[in-house]
Amino acid sequence: MRRYPALWLGLALLVLAHPAVAFPDRPLTMVVPYAPGGPIDVLARVMAPAMAEALGQTVVIETRAGAGGNVGAAYVAQQARADGHTILFTGAGLASAPSLLALSFDPLTDLVPLSGVGAIPSLVVVSPASPYRDLQDLLAAARAHPGSISYGSSGPGTGSHLAGVLLAAATGVELLHAPYRGSGAVYPDLIARRIDTLLDIMASAYGQVDGGAVRAIAITSAQRSAVLPDVPTVAEQGVPGYEFVTWTGLFVRAGLPDDALRRLEAAALQALQAAPVRERLRLSAAQPIPATQAGFAAYFRADVARWAEMVRTGRLQRLD
Repeated sequence: MRRYPALWLGLALLVLAHPAVAFPDRPLTMVVPYAPGGPIDVLARVMAPAMAEALGQTVVIETRAGAGGNVGAAYVAQQARADGHTILFTGAGLASAPSLLALSFDPLTDLVPLSGVGAIPSLVVVSPASPYRDLQDLLAAARAHPGSISYGSSGPGTGSHLAGVLLAAATGVELLHAPYRGSGAVYPDLIARRIDTLLDIMASAYGQVDGGAVRAIAITSAQRSAVLPDVPTVAEQGVPGYEFVTWTGLFVRAGLPDDALRRLEAAALQALQAAPVRERLRLSAAQPIPATQAGFAAYFRADVARWAEMVRTGRLQRLD
């Protein structure tokens, strides 16, 4: 410094004139890897403005649907900049995908869990004109005519698919899987009885049930929901121990600076307390899951391990 005083003075003035830019310094993108109108999309559209308020920057929804959520997840994991300005809002299929599908990325190493939002049960729904008045009717028909009872899903590896796979495994019946591009696309065929049933996450199914478009014959949580108290659980209807919930949560690309990660975590925790978010989660009958970054990371790793164990022991088969 003694040899080049003018140089060091110039550098000091440059730093003072251009201080470190605070995060975030521009609008953020929330990638939703499912079709518009689906349950994750619905939740994202109340989470995004709540996080925008907490961050002081606009949060724009970007849909990148396909492959049961893995197209959008791969984009965030492999192409988005690791600077925190791109957030993935996804569901539980991300935990089962490594065990069931061939992926171009590793969710455990290429993504960082940011915050858990909630765990939402599914409703087993049928057309109002369906002859199946309860789950036992549906299962009896499946036993009498193996492979003839069809259930729609948002695509292979999604929650609506895996809920059906687990139901078939728990009851020993053979069900016919009919994959669609998003749960919203299933309903016209379900209502018209071109397919028999759908196990749809309550975040999207509730509106269809409440409006009378479909009829709920079971809920997949361990207990009945206060939102639909007259709908019995799957376990109550002769399938003891059956439980299936779909968690939702936020992720970012690995390599994010720690200060940006902490800022996003704080914004997510604040957003979860916003009235529109709380009301949407209430209507979805969402159960709380760890919301902090560390807590959700442990929750996610445990779910990945749970699905891997189910495949290892033969309870589930790979889908690829």
